[in-house]
Amino acid sequence: MSMKSTFLFLLALMCIMCIFNGCSEPHEPVSSSGVKPTQVEVPVNAEGITVEQQNIRDRLLMDNEVGSIKHLYVISAYSGQTIIYSTVRGKVTSSGKRLSPTSIVVGASGEYRRPGFSAGPEKMVTDEVVQDDGTYGSSIPYLYWWDTKGVYHQHYVSGGQIIHVSNEPVSVKGVVINMAIEETAE
Repeated sequence: MSMKSTFLFLLALMCIMCIFNGCSEPHEPVSSSGVKPTQVEVPVNAEGITVEQQNIRDRLLMDNEVGSIKHLYVISAYSGQTIIYSTVRGKVTSSGKRLSPTSIVVGASGEYRRPGFSAGPEKMVTDEVVQDDGTYGSSIPYLYWWDTKGVYHQHYVSGGQIIHVSNEPVSVKGVVINMAIEETAE
């Protein structure tokens, strides 16, 4: 059999398999324990959004409220002691967040090798999606923020820490490092 004949035979075989597989009815997925999927009608509010969507929208609005102040607490997971307290001007940001995508699929030449989204003034293509807050990237390995005095802080999160951010102060027994101590008059 020639190479061309072999190719045509395999192509015909694939077409026949596709036709027969396409003719069978789709099977409903079932877990190993026999549970089948179900559907739920999720209620929406008067604006047509769910509670989850409302929470995400409200957080984005609060995070971007001009002049907002938050309070950051780093708590030991072992002792429950508050290790660090700081005010936060605006919001805490993860080091992985970016204003541009971290990977480009194709350059400005216009040669597309796979689907993507236009990125940057050079019209490069990326497969990353702009997130709700207008950024690219992911969260952690460190957090950074500016306090109400405009002082920049950077905190590397490692084992045994619980990070708590609130838009109102939280009552704690004591703070080891208080970055918000007011200057005293001498």
